[in-house]
Amino acid sequence: MLLDAYTPADEEDFVALFQDPRVSRWMGTGTASEAEDRALFGRIFSKVYARELFEVWAVRRGGLLVGHAEIKRTDTVDGHEIVYALAPEAWGGGLGTELAEALVAYGFKALALTEVHATVDARNTASLRLLGRTGFEHVRDVVEDDGGVTRVLTRRVQGSGGKRPGDQNARRPAPWPAR
Repeated sequence: MLLDAYTPADEEDFVALFQDPRVSRWMGTGTASEAEDRALFGRIFSKVYARELFEVWAVRRGGLLVGHAEIKRTDTVDGHEIVYALAPEAWGGGLGTELAEALVAYGFKALALTEVHATVDARNTASLRLLGRTGFEHVRDVVEDDGGVTRVLTRRVQGSGGKRPGDQNARRPAPWPAR
C-alpha cells in the first residue's frame, strides 16, 4: 500500500469511489451528486494542496487507486481526525487495518501528535471493530440533527496522558509507504 498525492488523472477513480453508495453511505451526509464529487476532487488541488490545509492522499495498491485518506484538524473532535474510505474490492483483505495504522503512525511521527481521533457512524460496525482492534477507544457519542449517532474514538500515544501539542504546519503530503 502507498499513500500518495492525488494527480489530475485520478479524477475518474476518485469520483467512482465517492459515487459508490456502499462507500459513501458512511461518509458525511451520504452520496453526493457526481458534480459535487468532481468539485470536491478539484478542491483537493485548488484549496487543500495549494494552501497546504491538511494531509490528503490517494490510497494505492499495485499502482491502482483503491481508496482515499486524510488526517486533519477538526472542531468535531478538537484535534486531528483520520478519515479514510476504501473501494469495496479492497475490503476484507487487511488493507483497512494497514491504512488506519499508517494514518495513526503519520499523526504520531510526522505531525508529532499524542492522540488522533476518528468519527464513525454507530451503524458502521465493521469500521468500529477495525478501529477497536487498532487501539482506538470510544470516548463519546454525538447525536446528529437527523437522530443518527456518530461515535468519537481516540487513540493515544502510550504514556502521553492525552496532551495535545499545538497545531502543526500542514504540508503537501509526501508519499507515505505503510509497512
